[in-house]
Amino acid sequence: MRNPFESGQIKNYLLLYASVVVIMVLFFIATSLFNEPVKHEKKEFNTEINATQLAKQKEIKEALKPKEHKYKLLEKAY
Repeated sequence: MRNPFESGQIKNYLLLYASVVVIMVLFFIATSLFNEPVKHEKKEFNTEINATQLAKQKEIKEALKPKEHKYKLLEKAY
């Protein structure tokens, strides 16, 4: 068996590993340079409730209340 240090195999593997690391670093630098962060507007909710809005909410609640019916169902089914 030949000595890998003499045949140059170790040097080839080290060069391959170094080239992969260099390519990864270059891609990281390229993506961080050309990628600008996107800024979004801050959304604020209106927490103040007007009298008209309160009246509308009351109307909606009253409309959703169950109405009493003319007929009642029996408690037991025969």
